[in-house]
Amino acid sequence: MPGSGGPVATFSVWDYVVFAGLILFAAGIGLFQAIRGRKETNSDEFLLGGRQMTAVPVALSLTASFMSGITVIGTPAEAYMYGTAFWLFVFSYAIMSIISAEIFVPLFYRLRITSTYEYLEMRFNKLLRVIGTSMYIAQTALYTGMVIYAPALALNQITGLDLWGVLVATGAVCIIYCTLGGLKAVIWTDVFQMIIMLSGFVAIIARGAVLQGGLGKIWNDSYHGGRLETFSFDPDPLRRHSFWTIVVGGSLMWASMYSINQSQVQRYISCKTITHAKLSLYLNMVGLWVTVSLAMLSGLTMYSIYKDCDPFTNKDVGASDQLLPYLVMDILAEFPGLPGLFVAAAYSGTLSTVSSSINALVAVTVEDFMKPAWPWLTERQLSWINMGMSVFYGAVCIGMAGVASLMGNILQAALSIFGMISGPLFGLYMLGIFFRCVNSTGGLVGLISGLTITLWVGIGAQVYPPLPEKTLRLPLSVEGCVAPYMNETTTITPFSTVLQTTTPQPRPALADSWYSLSYLYFCPVGIIVTMVTGLIVSAISGGCKQEKARPELFIGKSDLICFGCRRSDSEVSDLIEKDPKNIQGLESPVFGDNEIALKEKDYKEKITKF
Repeated sequence: MPGSGGPVATFSVWDYVVFAGLILFAAGIGLFQAIRGRKETNSDEFLLGGRQMTAVPVALSLTASFMSGITVIGTPAEAYMYGTAFWLFVFSYAIMSIISAEIFVPLFYRLRITSTYEYLEMRFNKLLRVIGTSMYIAQTALYTGMVIYAPALALNQITGLDLWGVLVATGAVCIIYCTLGGLKAVIWTDVFQMIIMLSGFVAIIARGAVLQGGLGKIWNDSYHGGRLETFSFDPDPLRRHSFWTIVVGGSLMWASMYSINQSQVQRYISCKTITHAKLSLYLNMVGLWVTVSLAMLSGLTMYSIYKDCDPFTNKDVGASDQLLPYLVMDILAEFPGLPGLFVAAAYSGTLSTVSSSINALVAVTVEDFMKPAWPWLTERQLSWINMGMSVFYGAVCIGMAGVASLMGNILQAALSIFGMISGPLFGLYMLGIFFRCVNSTGGLVGLISGLTITLWVGIGAQVYPPLPEKTLRLPLSVEGCVAPYMNETTTITPFSTVLQTTTPQPRPALADSWYSLSYLYFCPVGIIVTMVTGLIVSAISGGCKQEKARPELFIGKSDLICFGCRRSDSEVSDLIEKDPKNIQGLESPVFGDNEIALKEKDYKEKITKF
């Protein structure tokens, strides 16, 4: 009987068929894009889809790339164990979308960059570009390892398949369609995988509602179990989740992910116009709302079923990230194929994120390291390098999955990594685009200072996890369990769980203050330290007296809330081809004075043809 504890069924033949079929279909999309675009082998086509993508597929890809297997598995477990405070991220997603669309899209679109970190060299110097790229590579490789590990852990739980065999197979599929299909393959595969992810959540909620007697019963159980206390206005910065930590800290953290993270920027600058680029971010916001809401409802469904017999306390699972897979086999096993659909959903999120990461890692490596070092490389050589680097980074990410197995709560660990590394980088970009007097010395010292502080608090929090009174894990019961059960096949115990369950170790003075800071504040701390230090050092080193920087590197009034005020380069080129006299109108607000400054050489070359 569902919810009574003990062993659950394993995969049936039909589950394997559904799971394998969906994953092979996803890989097939990559192969199709490779065959379809085999004549378009230049680097721009591989990395940016020829800059001809439209808003809707890019929006779905943006959503899917961070709605990974971590989200599919970790977010419902979050609602089950801590309640629905995580739902407040809908506010964070809205703020993040506005910041990204109205500040960073105009900047990156105007500069027509391939690597986000090209901007750092334009605004500061080569050294900061190299440091920024290196930070991104380290962050993304570790995060992607966690993304691969999460669904592999789930599949190991409900099928008994070898964990490392599953890890390698995951990376191999991603490598295939990243290597052969480039960004177009990644985006169109993401669209399909997003549909599969949402279908998995709907299947869980629908079956749970039938078992429990309707959504009203699930909601009522969640209310009496304290799971619906969403709004907490406690200003304590040590509180894990509150309105302030999520709306303030969470907004800045997600803004750092979508505004300067290569995986995301690479998508929206692949759009054919700036209007499509901005629209893709706002549609992505809606997609994030839908996804996190379905994940929360799945977690509440899980609580309603297991309110009297918690599988984690009853030792039916060895980690909180195995709770949802356990639920799936408990309530869906009698419907052959549905457990396969769920695992495909978790895997789809993983494949989407891993493929995005591999493609972005290749882009920054080629643009920031290889092209400057070997400018004589031909397009054909670059295409082969792109494919070779895809294989290399796929292997690196598989290796990093081993590190991920030591990180504990995988959802929190993933967001902590972004806060620790993206926070200082985001602060550097804010200095660059808003403060003309900040120089490269100030930017460098600010970045190093911010990174030092966030790594200090982040690593400290991992070694000395906050005490239960700050994490506020809600009570769970095992009174309704038929019999205690230890799943002997479950041997994976998170590192943080080991720390909390072994003999208490002496805690340093900072453990219950600085190291207990909410993980969502890692990013704001990094931003503030970077910006304040950068401004002070720039003032001391004479930054405000430096030579005037290029105006297109800063955000101006025309960039803000200007949904369609700039033409794409392709539109500009078409107008010039039709009538060369149109060149005289390019300085109007319709086109933007910065575009004419950046593309003046190209325009002059076109005029000479007439």
